Amino acid sequence: MASTPEFVKTPRIQTVNVSSANTAIDGTGTITELIAGAVGGTRVLEIAVKCAATSAAANVNIFLTTDGSTYRLFDTISVAAVTTGNTTPTNRVRATYPNLVLASASHRVGITTTIAQSTNVIALGGDLA
Repeated sequence: MASTPEFVKTPRIQTVNVSSANTAIDGTGTITELIAGAVGGTRVLEIAVKCAATSAAANVNIFLTTDGSTYRLFDTISVAAVTTGNTTPTNRVRATYPNLVLASASHRVGITTTIAQSTNVIALGGDLA
C-alpha cells in the first residue's frame, strides 16, 4: 500500500464510436474497448455518452476486465430518445466514478450499446504513474 496518495499525472481522453447492437449483459458478444490501464494504473473519472444524431432510447453497458478477456458488467448509462433539429441538440449523458482505477495494463473498460445507432463514448481520466 502506498504511503502517499496517488494523483493523475498524465491526463487521458479516449473516444470510440459504437454503432452495432449487443444486448448481452453477461460479457459475451462484441465489446468495444474504451480504455486500457497503464502499467502504473489509470484512474477513470467520467464516462460520457454523446449520440451522433437523433437517438432511440437505449442503454450503453460498461464492462470491466482484469485479465484482458473476461468482461463483467460494471454499470449502465441510459440514453433517452431525442429527435434532433435546429433547436434540439443531440443527447449527452455521463456517469462519474470517484474510485474506478484500472490497476494494470490488463485492466480495461469495454462498452456496448443495446440499439444499433451511432454512439460516441468518451472516457476522461488519467494515468497515475
